[in-house]
Amino acid sequence: VVLMDPSEDPDDILRANRSRENTFVFDMVFDYRATQEEVYVSTTKSLIGGVISGYNATIFAYGLTGAGKTYTMLGTDCEPGIYIRTLDDLFKALEATTKEMDYRVSMSYLEIYNKVIRDLLNPSSGFLDLREDPRGSLQIAGITEVSTTSAQEIMQLLMKGNKQNTQEPTAANRTSSRSHAVLQVTVTQKSRRKAIGKEARIGKLFMVDLAGSERAAQNQGKRMKEGAHINRSLLALGNCINALSEKGGSRAQFVNFRDSKPTRLLKDSLGGSSRTVMIAHISPASTSFEESRMTLIYAYRAKNIKTQV
Repeated sequence: VVLMDPSEDPDDILRANRSRENTFVFDMVFDYRATQEEVYVSTTKSLIGGVISGYNATIFAYGLTGAGKTYTMLGTDCEPGIYIRTLDDLFKALEATTKEMDYRVSMSYLEIYNKVIRDLLNPSSGFLDLREDPRGSLQIAGITEVSTTSAQEIMQLLMKGNKQNTQEPTAANRTSSRSHAVLQVTVTQKSRRKAIGKEARIGKLFMVDLAGSERAAQNQGKRMKEGAHINRSLLALGNCINALSEKGGSRAQFVNFRDSKPTRLLKDSLGGSSRTVMIAHISPASTSFEESRMTLIYAYRAKNIKTQV
């Protein structure tokens, strides 16, 4: 990816060495012609086998407001996004193992809005607490977990949850997500053979639609306050990515996952036992140059994070 500086004047000899042009190398790059199917097959499809084998996997959409994160993750009725395509293939793969294994699929859907966690499947439950159990794994007290038998059922629950998701018009986007949305799908499998005993294989799939970064000047009043919370949590995420990318190197840093709710929730996804895909979204608009540059820098650093699965 080559990011050109929109303010650069090719005839300005005095500033010839001050160019902000950047080049980044990623595993996969898509332009505006890419279809939802191409994005899904190239980024996410390969993770499904791992979830069925008992590994954790995470897909998260990152980038500036209005760049298309929710479209990539949720899509439309005609062009479904990563959520429905992943779940469709997950259920097909599970059904192929039914002769040997019994399986159970459960899901929860939440949002992190202004530092608080809300259950999108049961909004009346109020704000939820993030707690650590004796084994050190994070649990959300009071979250609704629904057992499902098909991708279509999950899609109906997602649509129901999205109606509760906090969206407001901003200067950058008419239906801007003002919260981070996290869909967690847990696959529990038990062998039908008696010799194996009661050991269960558990794989977790996290799909995260992060709220977009934005400049304070783009909003006023309540939207500006929301934007400050969003930017603060994305900064904390960026700091964790920086520290993790330097882990094992000469400049190794302490990784402060407790700095925000999203980083605590995504701790295992970023630095733990998980196969993780980051889909970074940028805008071709020259007015979004800085936001696009920072998104690409974070995505490039995230590419250098190495985890043991």
